[in-house]
Amino acid sequence: MLLTLFVGALALLLAWDFGRKRHSYATLSKSGITGPLSIPVLGCGLQAMQIGAENLIDYVGNCFEKYGKTFRMWILSESLVYTTELSHFVSILSSTTLLEKGQLYEFLRPFLNDGLLLSVGRKWHTRRKVFTNAFHFKVLEHYVGIMDKHSGILAEKLGNFADGQQVIDTLKYVSLAALDIITETAMGVQVNAQSDPEFPYIKALKSVVYIQPDRMLKFSQRYEWLFKLTAPLLHRKLVSDIRIMHDFTEKVIRERRATLDRAIAEGSYHPLSLGDTDIGSKSQMALLDILLQASIQGVPLSDADIREEVDTFMFEGDDTTSSGVSHALYSIARHPEVQAKVYEELLQVLGKNREAPVTQAHLQQLKYLDCVIKETMRLYPPVPAVGRYTRMDLKLGNQVIPANTSIYLVLYFAHRDPEYFPDPLSFKPERFLDDTQDRQTFTYLPFSAGPKNCIGQKFAMLEMKALISKVLRYYELLPRGPEVRPMMNFILRSTTGMHIALIPRKI
Repeated sequence: MLLTLFVGALALLLAWDFGRKRHSYATLSKSGITGPLSIPVLGCGLQAMQIGAENLIDYVGNCFEKYGKTFRMWILSESLVYTTELSHFVSILSSTTLLEKGQLYEFLRPFLNDGLLLSVGRKWHTRRKVFTNAFHFKVLEHYVGIMDKHSGILAEKLGNFADGQQVIDTLKYVSLAALDIITETAMGVQVNAQSDPEFPYIKALKSVVYIQPDRMLKFSQRYEWLFKLTAPLLHRKLVSDIRIMHDFTEKVIRERRATLDRAIAEGSYHPLSLGDTDIGSKSQMALLDILLQASIQGVPLSDADIREEVDTFMFEGDDTTSSGVSHALYSIARHPEVQAKVYEELLQVLGKNREAPVTQAHLQQLKYLDCVIKETMRLYPPVPAVGRYTRMDLKLGNQVIPANTSIYLVLYFAHRDPEYFPDPLSFKPERFLDDTQDRQTFTYLPFSAGPKNCIGQKFAMLEMKALISKVLRYYELLPRGPEVRPMMNFILRSTTGMHIALIPRKI
């Protein structure tokens, strides 16, 4: 009896799987889109499990070489298409309707809920307008002061290793500085991550942003019900860490809302005018304060609304910046002629007094450093792929992508296309010196493009400049340690770390 039920259930599963995939396979085949061998039910799942996250970039690169600039895969019941085709980038990222993120982004939803990164439709559109004020140039000036302060702490901490012999993984220290910056600019609180990395919120955040992405290629953890069953202790840790983070954010929101209400009641609140918008006094320029005073069609944002947006800003502004800065320091250390040019520019723009405050105007004048960061993000884009999900058949040129498919635009390989970047594997910041050079817009997308581009890209560039410039003013970077081995995930990492050594500079 049990055997009969099992065989019957298996037959139904296979029939459902065949019916679901038949239309997709037929559509993709007619479009000439091929890909790795897919078996019933599991699709390419067994291959994915054998590959592992640390080898995914090599695997995807080999698929592009074998199947062309667009290929397809099945992972269990998920239909996936990967592409580096420029015309597809243009069509997808320019669309005002194809805004839903790929299915892999669902791993972020328990933490981010329906914040700006994951929301679509009216909610996304109205929230996007609210966020615009958070990156007004007057607010960014205040943020630069915070960036400069925590960059100074980073430089001080690195002094413990600046003997030219000790080899350090830059990500470990840069990520703590980035956390100090993002918590103070997003929430207006100081968690002192560089001094106290064991602070509960810091530990929880680091745990969540590693657990969730690592589940993507683990069959036993890919679905929530299976994750609970096969890794109960890890699942409970994830739930606990998310709760710690949400509790901390909610506490900060309550306290700052109460402070703002008291200031308004006492008449001590004096808003800063930004054109037609008042967003708060200079001491109240955290993203949280802007959201507390925001309203949509006359209705203030709830604490839950604000929390998911603050959490989103924390996620998007921490690991992405850390990846960009760490890869830049790694690259600069291995190109002494580049390092010499950057340092010469720092002396010209910022002068020899390393204690003098750095302003937004200063950072904007660092044109060569700007090129160095752009070239770093070309070779090592912090977000290596951007995903969209289509609910209906989508025609892209002569190809048709079937409904219910996640399409991933793989920036990591698109940025290395020799058609658009000659000698693509070489580190050449000069590529970006001439802003007027003939390069098509969608060939370089470290901050994505179109309606869902990164709204905080100006903030990110200022933060990266602040951190890198501060380190280089104090230390000469030396090439030490293993070469990076990029690992594709939501955020680009390296399985071997991003190592350098340092020696103090003499003024």
